[in-house]
Formats: sequence, structure tokens, C-alpha cells
Amino acid sequence: MNEAPETAELIRRAGPWLARSSAPAEHRTAAVLGDDPFDTATRHETFERATALRELAAELEARHPGAADLLADVFTAAHAARPRLRAREAMDPARLPHHAIVAALLETPAFRELRGLAAGDPCAAALAVLALAPELRRILEQTGREQDLARRAREAERHGAEAATAVADALREAVGGAAPAGADAEAVHRAVRAAERADRVARASARDADRALTAVVPGIRAAARTATERAVTAARTEAALLRAWGVGAAEKERLPFDQRLRLARRMGTGRLARWADLIGRFRQMAEGERSRKVSGASGELVGVTLGDDLSRVVPSELAHLGLPALRAVFAARHAAGELMLYDHRGERATGRGAIIVCVDTSHSMYEAGPGGVTREAWAKACALALFDQARHARRDFAGILFSSPGRHRVFRFPAGEPAATADVMEFAETFLGGGTSYETPLGAAAELLDREHDRTGRAHGDIVMITDDECAVTEEWLRDWRTTRRRLGFRVFGVAVGAPHAAGEDSVLDRLCDNLRAVEDLTDVRAAAGLFRLI
Repeated sequence: MNEAPETAELIRRAGPWLARSSAPAEHRTAAVLGDDPFDTATRHETFERATALRELAAELEARHPGAADLLADVFTAAHAARPRLRAREAMDPARLPHHAIVAALLETPAFRELRGLAAGDPCAAALAVLALAPELRRILEQTGREQDLARRAREAERHGAEAATAVADALREAVGGAAPAGADAEAVHRAVRAAERADRVARASARDADRALTAVVPGIRAAARTATERAVTAARTEAALLRAWGVGAAEKERLPFDQRLRLARRMGTGRLARWADLIGRFRQMAEGERSRKVSGASGELVGVTLGDDLSRVVPSELAHLGLPALRAVFAARHAAGELMLYDHRGERATGRGAIIVCVDTSHSMYEAGPGGVTREAWAKACALALFDQARHARRDFAGILFSSPGRHRVFRFPAGEPAATADVMEFAETFLGGGTSYETPLGAAAELLDREHDRTGRAHGDIVMITDDECAVTEEWLRDWRTTRRRLGFRVFGVAVGAPHAAGEDSVLDRLCDNLRAVEDLTDVRAAAGLFRLI
């Protein structure tokens, strides 16, 4: 009984360390998803499938232990619906520099815009991580000392926890019997002193790490701003390129990450990457022209004229019939042929066969016009908009690239089959070079329409010839061409790009085409607007 006070003293000395005997915080990631398992699974699946992300994580992890967790944080911050930051106290001390980096990213205004482009889209979030990677790598290299101090603080905290556990173990041994032996009591005292020393070291290490990290936080924030601005630019560019190339939201979501990354890089570095805006404007213009088509019109709307054809009366004239006092005036103007009517350039109804676009890719098409736009870029942008036109009307589409006699390539996109974006891009990026021959592409186009007619019975296709040159055709070929046209009933539209002489009244192109126009300002997408109301 006389040893009970000594036992009480041991418990008093050991007491403060008993609560510290548990392991320190182990959370290695800073951004959390509200414990959403679906988001976590999405992140793991994306990293598993995305070769570029795996390689980046392996590279950074080899030089900066824990960097893979930082990449997971950045992905989460970009992808999650409502990412939030863990409390610093819940973090593994060795990961506190990463906590500071993620915090800096989340408070950057540009990152909010980046999230608007990437949230819910794992591929876009992965691309955001890759876009941020150069600056993240730089931050990790510049905060090497701070990371070392954080790791030391983590190690000191671990030693402190082990020392506290040793106190608990020694106390358990000391009070296990009816009365503690002197040796057991001394063991408790030694364990307490060791725990006190470990605690002092841990506190000092934590203080040093915290001071060092606080000192570099302004630099981290500045680097985060730079990184997010670059990432936002990259995300905007990717989104604009996908829109320009006609990749819709559904197709974008179906694309595997590696394929989407390759596609985005190809779009950004291909021959026509500089003209993504032109391609996008062409496609938007074409969509607008489709909506302006006049139901039942017999040709291209070119203005207003006077006449008595009631099928073409403009709406303002018909409004007169709603007022009894003006009905007699309407009748008189009708009798005199003075009603205002839509005026159409004489064309028959829109064709239902294939749309075939023949694009000149001779050397001269590489020449730039006003605004630095090449003739090739304008022609390819117009062709892609006509491709959309065919898709909208459920018509087959073919693109024929041509240059010298016998030199051409045919790209077919049947209406009933999905068109791979990579194939569309190959059509747009292929450039043959050489001279110019009309017979080669037009002959190939007629052959395609002939096959379609034999296979489906459809006639009345449309051929669009886009060129910048004038070349001769033989009389024999011209006779065969006219015979084929009468049999298949197709129309031929011509566009002389940057070469008005090719669209002259006595030109070969004029003899071959039903509808011919010249385009001199290659920055003007509306120069071809009439095509999209007729085709």
C-alpha cells in the first residue's frame, strides 16, 4: 500500500504522453471530394489509362518523393464538382508543401475558369494537369529545401509518437503487478525523458519547416498564377480546336484520353492549326445559312424583285391581306405584276445525291492572300463546312484532293457511317503539290456519283470545284462529261479562290460549272454563303 503514491506519480508523469501515442496524421493528399468514391475511382482510372500522366508521375516521383500525390491533388481540384482543402492539421507533415501548392491553385481566379472547362470531364482535367506540369516541376525544384524540412518534421513527429508509445508500454509494465519494482519505475522515467527530448526535436523541426514554407508561399502563389493562366490558355485552345474540327461533346467524351491527347496535339501542330478560327467561322456561317433557306425556293436567294408569283411573295405583302382596306390594293398590284417577291438565281431544288468537293492542292494554292490566309486554308475550311452540310442532310460526302494530271486522293465519308475525326483531319491536312488538272478530279467525282446511282438509285448529286487556276480540257473528255451529267443529273459549282481570271465568262471553269463565283478576300467566309443555301 505504501507504494501507491509512487504509482500515482508515475501515472502523472506519463499521462501527457499517453494521448500522443497514436500515429501522426497520414493524409497524403490535400484536395478531397467529400469522400465521393465515384470521383476517386475516376481519378484512379484516368491515371491508369493515361500514358502521359503515368509517365509524368513516375518522372516527378523519382526526383520529388510524393509528387504523384500532388498530381492526384491537382487532378481532383480540376475535375471534382466541389473540391475542398483538408485542414493542415490533418495532413502528413511531409505533404504540407503540396498542401500550400494546391491551396495557391484553388485561390487563383484563372483556376476557377480552368475548372469551368475541366470539371466533370476527366480527359480535360488530365490535360489541365499536363498543362500545369512545367510550372509544378519548377515549383517542386525551387522548394526542395522546404520539402526536405517537411520530411524531417514528419520523421521527428513519427519518432515522438514512438517515444510516447514507449511511455505507455513502460507504464503498463510498471502497474501490471501489485506494486511496481524500482527498475520498472525507472524505465517509465527514462521513457518520459526520451519522449520529452523527441517532443522538443519534433516541435523545433515543425517550427523550422513551417517558417521555411511560409517564406516561399508568395513565390508559390505567383508560380500558381502563371501556371493556371497557361493551363487556361491551353484548355481554351483545345476547346476551340475541337469545336473548329467539329468534335461534339458526345464524341469528345467517348474519346480515350491518349487518343484525345494525340488529336489535340495534332490539331495544334498540323498544317491548318493556324486556321482553326477560320474553320470554325466557316462552320458557323454554314449553319446559319442552312437556317436561312427559304422553303420551296427554286434557287439561291439574291434579293427582292417585282412580279405576280404568289408562291414567292414576301411576308410584308401578305400582311396587307389582313386589312380589309388594303385587300383591293393587293389585288391591283397583283394584277399589275408589282408585288414584291423573293428573287432567286435560277437553280433547281437541292440535290439529294452525294456532295463531292474537289480541292486544288497545286503549289499555287499555298499562296497567301489578304490577312495571311492561304488559298489552301480557305478551300479546306469551305470543304469542311460542306462536309457538315452533307452530314446535316444525311448525304454521302467525298473530298477529292487533286493537282497534276492523274494525281489525286479520294476521302469518302458515307452518310450512314460515323466519320472518324482523324480521317477528316487527314483530308484537311493532305497537300499534294504539283500542277493543276480539271479532268482528273471531275472524272473521279463523276465515277463516285455513278457508283452511288448504281448502288442506291440516287441521282442529283453536287460537285464543288475549288481551285485557283485555269487549265484546258480535251473536247473528247468534255463530250463524255456532258453525257455523264445529263444521265446522272448532278450540278457543278465552281469557286475561283484568289484568281478572278479563272472565273471569267469564257473560262474553262465557267463552261464546266452551273454556278461559278470568285473569292478574292480570303478572310471573308461569307463569300461562299450562297453555296450553303443551294447545296
